[in-house]
Amino acid sequence: MPLEVIGAGSPRTGTASLKVALEQLGFGPCHHMGECFAHPEQFALWERVFEEKEPVDWEVVLKGYRSACDAPSVIVYRELAERYPKAKVILTTRDPESWWRSTQATVTQASAHAAQVGPENPVVKMMIKLTEYRARRGIGRPMEHDAAIADFRRHNEEVRRVIAPERLLVFEAKQGWAPLCKFLNVPVPDAPFPHANTTEQFQAGMRERLAKGDNQ
Repeated sequence: MPLEVIGAGSPRTGTASLKVALEQLGFGPCHHMGECFAHPEQFALWERVFEEKEPVDWEVVLKGYRSACDAPSVIVYRELAERYPKAKVILTTRDPESWWRSTQATVTQASAHAAQVGPENPVVKMMIKLTEYRARRGIGRPMEHDAAIADFRRHNEEVRRVIAPERLLVFEAKQGWAPLCKFLNVPVPDAPFPHANTTEQFQAGMRERLAKGDNQ
């Protein structure tokens, strides 16, 4: 199944809301980091992607998905855009300072908690490998404000430069359905635009995943 929509926005830019929205609009299932946690068998597939030792068969890694956003797929958005040239690309974004505060309250706290849990936990192992992979590709320094903001801006600029304008939508969740539906050429649903994975929901979900991993 070819991807029809590729999310190129960094985590904590409304990617969970985009996932829900795309599924409501008929572009689901949508791959998101949450899918890895829900289906731990995907960890091994993505670990092979991270190792970069062999060509990636995206039809296997993303089997059954019609769209993808958030980590880990956002790290390889360029490869996915090349593999699926007919897919549309959505760059979710937000105010950089707001994004920074959100990462500190979620991703950074989760990383600190994961370090205490230990690398034998499968969720922690996935997070470590994901962080290492991002570092090898020159992105992702959430612990330091200026570097993280610079990475964030640089990534967004790169997406705008790499993806053809007619194929790209730069989107903020607060804009709601209208620009997204126009871009995807689908009717606007008679329902509020979803707002998923708030800071509180992220923190609670990560605690649950780490605890579950310890019991596996």
